[in-house]
Amino acid sequence: MRPRPTPDEPTVRVPEPREARTDGRPQVLVAVGTDKHPFDRLVDWLRHWHDEIAGEVRLTVQHGHTRAADLPDAVPFLGHAELQAAMARSDLVVCHGGPATILEARRHGHLPIVVPRDPTRGEHVDDHQLLFARRLGAAGLVALCESRQELLDTLATGLADRARFTVAVDADAADGRRAAVRRVGVIVEDLVAAAQRQHRPWWRPWRGPNGRRKP
Repeated sequence: MRPRPTPDEPTVRVPEPREARTDGRPQVLVAVGTDKHPFDRLVDWLRHWHDEIAGEVRLTVQHGHTRAADLPDAVPFLGHAELQAAMARSDLVVCHGGPATILEARRHGHLPIVVPRDPTRGEHVDDHQLLFARRLGAAGLVALCESRQELLDTLATGLADRARFTVAVDADAADGRRAAVRRVGVIVEDLVAAAQRQHRPWWRPWRGPNGRRKP
């Protein structure tokens, strides 16, 4: 009999096996979040990928404000409960660099495949997703993909060996989710603040008592 963990020892479990499907096709979930900026780059990559492997996978795409009508099971938004259910039944999860989405994916036992939004392409207001995703990627907490080929290679690897994209789950993760989100929020705020300091001008025009800018 396996000894029970001591109070100081974290309880870790392996996620339950994904539900078996009669057609044997793996389920891939894509979640781009709710940001108002479109994420055409990721959706276009997935559109071409799915055209090449049509019929081999079940693909669900939560596309937010990005046009994706020609993709199967495309839905603009998922409620919290719907997103949890979709993650629970998926074999692979692809998502943007949103901290909450990444945490939810890991809580369901996924090593998320993350494509962060790039502000230089009009996908976000700043680069905090890039900074955050790179930090997690370096720590091995996500599979970071910043190019189309990286995404294609990662998807091929995940479909060939899904166990490589399954992570151990903290049994207390559900209770600690709010605390984890707060911790991640602090990290993101620090990264954003640092980025803003780098771009902030060292001078500001002096304004007179009436608020007008002095020449």
